[in-house]
Amino acid sequence: MGVVRSVTQSFAVMRLLAGSSPLSLSAIGRALGLSPSSAFNLLKTLEREGAVERDGATKAYRIAPAWAAIEALGEPRAQAVIAAARPRVARLAQEADAAVALWRIIPRDRLQLVVRAESDAGMRIGIADGQRQPLGGGAAGRAMAAAQRIDRAELARRYSAVHWQIDLSFDAYAQQVELAARKGFAVDDGFAHRGICSVGVAIADIGPGFCLSASVFAGSRTAEEIDALGAKLVALRTALTG
Repeated sequence: MGVVRSVTQSFAVMRLLAGSSPLSLSAIGRALGLSPSSAFNLLKTLEREGAVERDGATKAYRIAPAWAAIEALGEPRAQAVIAAARPRVARLAQEADAAVALWRIIPRDRLQLVVRAESDAGMRIGIADGQRQPLGGGAAGRAMAAAQRIDRAELARRYSAVHWQIDLSFDAYAQQVELAARKGFAVDDGFAHRGICSVGVAIADIGPGFCLSASVFAGSRTAEEIDALGAKLVALRTALTG
């Protein structure tokens, strides 16, 4: 019996929206490898059937409340983490004057943004909806590698997949992962994104695997303040998983 591609794609859209913040048409297309026209037609159909909703102001799409409650669209614990993260991530972004995000592991060794929030400061860091990055990249990638306790060969494979904006040797990267394992959080000071310092904490025991990150402008915080930001992320992880 043949597979109906449009039905498969429709469920992919619904699973994506069930596990993320509202996404734009273009973000959905990028995340699922769909052309703009295909994504638009699928979303219009799902909206007509009441499975997804479109925000009139932001034009972003979200899963309809009745469908969001269906456990088959996502692992229950994972959905609980995402739902609990939304208000807490927003609160921490304001308290810490940082861009705070929750990422999850997706196929092809990538991390995908599922929840994000920014402070109200005039000069602030923005993170695009649906953004993806290599699994080994940034503070989140280091934190996940430390939490998963991967071997050196796997660490080297993840490291080599990242296009570093500032030169970073593998030995230095490995040492940063070891430091993350000891401290409970990881730091990327401009290597993944020039001018941005990020702190990351992993949630590795809830599938498919999540990471929290907080990003500030490089040089804007002391070492002690970066450590304090890491401690806040650790506390947030506890709140989400407890």
